[in-house]
Amino acid sequence: MTEWQPFEESKPMTRKRRFGFVLIFMALFSVSYQVGSMMEVSEADANALMKQFEAIAKDIDGIGIFTHNLMLNILMFIPGVVFVWGMVTSFQTGLAFSAFSSIEPMLKDFPALAILYLSPFGLMELFAYSIAMSRSYLMIKKLWKRQSLKTELRPVAIEIGIVVTLLLVGGLLEAYMIEWAMESGFSFVEMLK
Repeated sequence: MTEWQPFEESKPMTRKRRFGFVLIFMALFSVSYQVGSMMEVSEADANALMKQFEAIAKDIDGIGIFTHNLMLNILMFIPGVVFVWGMVTSFQTGLAFSAFSSIEPMLKDFPALAILYLSPFGLMELFAYSIAMSRSYLMIKKLWKRQSLKTELRPVAIEIGIVVTLLLVGGLLEAYMIEWAMESGFSFVEMLK
């Protein structure tokens, strides 16, 4: 009888296989986000969140968005944090969408996942989070097998560079889109009155 092993024997990590892990974690992030977006938020909580968002949006720039997203993302590279932190982050983002859609009539019939998949910055952030979460999983797998993480240093450094680039471009683009929306007369404050 063979001993139970939670992870299969090591196969060489090809680019195709690595991309497959990223896609799996994109799916997990998306599911958690969708579940969060389906939760009902009270009108009082939604209004409070909208006021808070409006205050933050006035003072935030692309670098601020980048810094915020990078702090969330870097934690996802830590082995073991991936499942908890990544899923909590995606769930809370979905919950925020639920709050916004409960107040903003334009968002009522808008699919929550469309924000992730149809906005360039949403896709960049989703891809960056999925890279970090999948790398964390791969490091957990190595630790479980009692293998050295020294071989992970180069791939992690490369992936952190990719993540930083994605989040920087995404943050600048998101800030531009927020600024454009506010200049176009789309104001969360007006909706709260």
